[in-house]
Amino acid sequence: MAEHNELGKIGEELAVDYLQKNGYDILETNWTFQKAEIDIIAQKENILAVIEVKTRSSIAFGLPQDFVKPKKIQLLVKAINEYILANDLDTEVRFDIIAIHRKEKEYTIEHIEEAFYHF
Repeated sequence: MAEHNELGKIGEELAVDYLQKNGYDILETNWTFQKAEIDIIAQKENILAVIEVKTRSSIAFGLPQDFVKPKKIQLLVKAINEYILANDLDTEVRFDIIAIHRKEKEYTIEHIEEAFYHF
């Protein structure tokens, strides 16, 4: 596996662990619909959190959250709409980013709630 793929997998595992420790129930990981993949779908109380995980080994070219582009946001919105319809849910939806930065063997995790709004 390429190093960046391995880093991404580690980041998603760290994000799941972080969310569970903070009271979230993990409903899905790597949920796909057409060309869209949602890294994590989690629930806390009455909020369905759509979570994009971005992990970087360097912030020289920008923070991890800077790499969530408008096209990705559109795909996430389309996918979660399908998920809600398929599961007949009536809940508030929030789009979050978990930004993870690795420095040597240490990981910094930042959970950005309401990172963007669907448009």
